[in-house]
Amino acid sequence: MPPFLELMLNSAWPLLRAGLVFTIPLAILSFVCGIALGFLTAVARLFAPAPVAAIARFYVWFIRGTPLLVQLFVIFYGLPSAGILIDAFPAALIGFSLSVGAYTSEIIRAALSSIPKGQWEASYAIGMTRAQALRRTVVPQAVRVAIPPLSNSFISLVKDTSLAAAITVPELFQQAQRIVAVTYEPLILYIEAALFYLAISSVLSALQSRLERRFSGTGAFAEARA
Repeated sequence: MPPFLELMLNSAWPLLRAGLVFTIPLAILSFVCGIALGFLTAVARLFAPAPVAAIARFYVWFIRGTPLLVQLFVIFYGLPSAGILIDAFPAALIGFSLSVGAYTSEIIRAALSSIPKGQWEASYAIGMTRAQALRRTVVPQAVRVAIPPLSNSFISLVKDTSLAAAITVPELFQQAQRIVAVTYEPLILYIEAALFYLAISSVLSALQSRLERRFSGTGAFAEARA
């Protein structure tokens, strides 16, 4: 067996374990928290009083206008100087959640705005309040519109978790860096790490396609996009 294949086989399990224990959980938790934050931000920008909407706009402007890596460094390395100590994994979770929240808020806001006003009027006509109309009528339709871009955001997030290596989270990429430090084979190990990310992204892309076809097949997705 060629030495590079033997190295890749020996490194496969440590990289896979880091992906299963840190990369994927970090991506899922960050996405769930980010979606919740993004929904609240989108609703605030659309329906909240002006001061609250201004705060929401500032949050989106600031997060989208600064690099994610810088945000992670501020949280993990910067906040301790102010007496706020956060472990690596929670710091990464906070940073990624804030980033996901800002970007997905724009997706959710656009999806909510795409629902025809007649849907709101029909809900009011049968006695619903704004909150009820939003929850029972508008959000279910907006979800169908938002699924493709939100799925793309999650796939991008999985790859972006490699930035957590910079703040010592032992995820897939940092595990590759640790093995490189021992083996002195950066080309082979970094290519192997890239293949792991490619495999995860390919699986997620396939799931995304199936999800979109499911909505398209029922006609609900096409109607919502129309």
